[in-house]
Amino acid sequence: METVLMDNLWVIIGTFLVLLMIGGFILLEAGSTRMKNAGHIAGKTIFTIGIGSLVFWAVGYGFIYGEGNWFIGLSNFFYGDTTFAEEGLSPAVDFMFQMMFALIALTIAFGGFAERAKLSAYVVFAVLFSALVYPVVAHWIWGGGWLADHGKQDFAGSTVVHLTGAMAALAATIILKPRIGKYNKDGSSNDIAGHNQVYTALAVLLLWVGWFGFNGASTFGVSDAFFGYVILNTQLAAAAGAIAAMFIVWAFTGKADVPTTLNGALAGLVAITASCGFVEPWAAVLIGAIGGLMVYGSMRLFDRARIDDPIFALSVHGTVGVWGTISTGFFATHELSVGMEWGLPGLFYGGGFEQLGVQILGVAASGVYAFVVSFIILKVMDKVMGGIRVSEEEEIIGLDLSEHGSYGYPENIPHPSEQQAAK
Repeated sequence: METVLMDNLWVIIGTFLVLLMIGGFILLEAGSTRMKNAGHIAGKTIFTIGIGSLVFWAVGYGFIYGEGNWFIGLSNFFYGDTTFAEEGLSPAVDFMFQMMFALIALTIAFGGFAERAKLSAYVVFAVLFSALVYPVVAHWIWGGGWLADHGKQDFAGSTVVHLTGAMAALAATIILKPRIGKYNKDGSSNDIAGHNQVYTALAVLLLWVGWFGFNGASTFGVSDAFFGYVILNTQLAAAAGAIAAMFIVWAFTGKADVPTTLNGALAGLVAITASCGFVEPWAAVLIGAIGGLMVYGSMRLFDRARIDDPIFALSVHGTVGVWGTISTGFFATHELSVGMEWGLPGLFYGGGFEQLGVQILGVAASGVYAFVVSFIILKVMDKVMGGIRVSEEEEIIGLDLSEHGSYGYPENIPHPSEQQAAK
């Protein structure tokens, strides 16, 4: 019984850590964008995780883990299991932990909306993504769906959470089109710098710590202390990603660009999320370093393609999410795959190409599904709602004022009484 209590305590602590990551995303998105949108970013994030929580309770969990078929679960809606755990996790503890992953995926998806989407678009998409996009991919891989039957390895969500969110962000970015002033007629790009690098650095630290719950609590127990090994791999990959990104941007530009370095740390974290429980520490370093290198190249490629990604969600969570998932097909050990009854060893550990093929199939199927369904949802929303992008005037004055009637930094705008006195 003591072990059961400790297992549940560890997973609920992990739940708190993952929820705290939302604070990291608030600071990351606010710091990476302009001051005139900071209050909007903070407020809509809190509001939409409220929506995501209720949708997950009503239908999301059931679509993922309910009894159903290869495509979707079809039971456990309006979740209300009040039983206690005599062994394993309490149903409520497991439910809360799984909810946090759905909320992180939703928050990643909204990176593609930044600085140009109506608040109403966030509201409607939060409902539909939480019901129709994330749960399907999660069921395929974690809920006993068809990819689970193939033994697809995704320990904590490089595909389920990060790639799914990034593909929704890509669909939004394409439909919303670039921010005003981002690209010139000759195709060249203008740097629309974020307003606070201290925010973004603190955001990365919060996310880094939260990731120990994200990956570590995905062990669902403490009895063998395997969570320590998972957290070790997580730390090494993040460190390698930050260093690799800093050196590659320094080599190409002559400057150790701060945003790129920070994104390198996040890239290392995303890359190791799928493989943290399958690989050895030396492989975690390599996986994280490759993620850090890839994120720099991906950021430049998306910019050249005139895809405006203010938060770099497509590169950090999408491109690197693909790499992180595929990496287990190379580096998964026999002990941590077959020994855990989760797939096969990777190519470099005598498993041949079978697990690598499963990983590629899973990435392709999940990514296409998340993108296509998100694109259709957003396109219909755009038509029905008379557009999901704010007007040019509203975008110029900022979403703080146009959508909320107040400013995230109110001291920078005189109070009406002060304006009257000045006259």
